[in-house]
Amino acid sequence: MKNKYTPVIAFLLFFISCKEENLYLPKPRLYPKVNFPTKEYIDFSESYCKIGFRYPKYAEVVKDEYFFDDKPLDPCWFDLSIPSLNGTLHCSYFPIRDRSDLDELITDSYELAGKHNIKAEYYNEYVLDYPGNVKGVMFEIEGDVATPVQFFLSDSTNHFFRGSLYFQNQVRPDSMAPVYEFVRQDIDTLLSTFYWQ
Repeated sequence: MKNKYTPVIAFLLFFISCKEENLYLPKPRLYPKVNFPTKEYIDFSESYCKIGFRYPKYAEVVKDEYFFDDKPLDPCWFDLSIPSLNGTLHCSYFPIRDRSDLDELITDSYELAGKHNIKAEYYNEYVLDYPGNVKGVMFEIEGDVATPVQFFLSDSTNHFFRGSLYFQNQVRPDSMAPVYEFVRQDIDTLLSTFYWQ
């Protein structure tokens, strides 16, 4: 014989067993603490370059010896490597022979920056204008992109200089934001102290 209270008892047991408990979720992966180096700047004055600026003492100048399997287009191609932050500012200099050279270099700079628009969440261009006929454009690119900042400088007649910042790690904009802001200050110092020789 079936008990008439069986469905009620089953419901009560089910209800009691569904009592709310704290669910423990695994913690998200932590990122290592970054120990930022002390800000101190030194003069860049390499004999193979017709430019000068100030750069952080903790960066290393590494002259480019190869461009793919060939020599660089100019001896003044180098990287400012920042090993402690796993970053590199790739720098290249081009002499300008005529107006078509300048137009081509500017177009190339816009195209290289524009390639990141596919993954960019934010893209902005800033006009740069410093004393000593140092003018150019900075491209700031946010999101899952390989390079958060690129720039070019020129005097419009003889010189063209281009830079792009890369970090040698997986792109995680949120975790890299403090590092990027730290290095961005160094780039701002480089730009504001830049001069043609």
